[in-house]
Amino acid sequence: MTILVSGSVAFDHIMTFPQRFADHILPEKLDDLNVAFNITDWQTHFGGTGGNIGFCLRLLGEEPLVLATVGTDFGPYGDWFDRHEMSREGLREFDDVRSPQGFVTTDNAGNQIWNFYEGAMSRAHEARVEDLESALDFAIVSANGKQAMIDHARVLKSRNIPTFIDPSHGLPLLDRDETLELIDGCAAYIVNDYEWSLTLEKTSLSEQQIIERCDAVVITRGKDGSRIHEGDKVIEIPPVVASRVIDPTGCGDAYRAGLIHGRVCGLPYETAGRIASLLGTWQVEFEGTQNLKVDIESFKERYQREFGSAF
Repeated sequence: MTILVSGSVAFDHIMTFPQRFADHILPEKLDDLNVAFNITDWQTHFGGTGGNIGFCLRLLGEEPLVLATVGTDFGPYGDWFDRHEMSREGLREFDDVRSPQGFVTTDNAGNQIWNFYEGAMSRAHEARVEDLESALDFAIVSANGKQAMIDHARVLKSRNIPTFIDPSHGLPLLDRDETLELIDGCAAYIVNDYEWSLTLEKTSLSEQQIIERCDAVVITRGKDGSRIHEGDKVIEIPPVVASRVIDPTGCGDAYRAGLIHGRVCGLPYETAGRIASLLGTWQVEFEGTQNLKVDIESFKERYQREFGSAF
């Protein structure tokens, strides 16, 4: 089963600030902010929403097809795709621009400040669903260039391919009508609790009005787990406590991969959400976005320990 993963493929530069951001920001000076954070560690990893979700799906034994645009520095990342037997069919390389770059600083409370260089992602709409030869069975449209998100979702839904919409940090780029177009008819609209509030503000609709526009709404809430609205049903997904907290970067992408895996396997949201919760926590226990290692049998054993049942 081929799963289209539309999203950025980027290099993530992950930095550590050993204190709390809040201790160095004066609330009364937010309109005149000039602050520096001295970092103690800097690592560069393969990342991007499309790359991370695709990688986690591959770990779970799925066949992801990442649809993205990359640039002149893609070589090492391309080799990484090859080593993990991930298809390059959906990747379009440009020779006049760099690949996207994410710069994130994490404080000792797990808060993060991101900066993102678009690079080749500004032309993500030039990697088209229509140009793919592979038959698609499922899809997720995650944060990407604005036009790419709109175009890809439009084509996928017109073909009746079950499509998750995951706007993430691309949500502020969308106006009201564009946001609603992405939501309408999707298999699931996935956001964190802040993005859910932003969605309600942007659309001026109630929670119920948004929920009625798609098959499901998934809201992640960090340490409080996640909530899934499926029709009239509200499903509470408990969090999984990490055995060690190393790096929160990419945990949301891992959650989405786990959710997709569960749904592709025909599992109900009660189970798919728990798979997602566990994989998201698994990601937190490793440094970087594509360094986690998942043995399926070990994953199933931990799932049973955490939730008291098998899947």
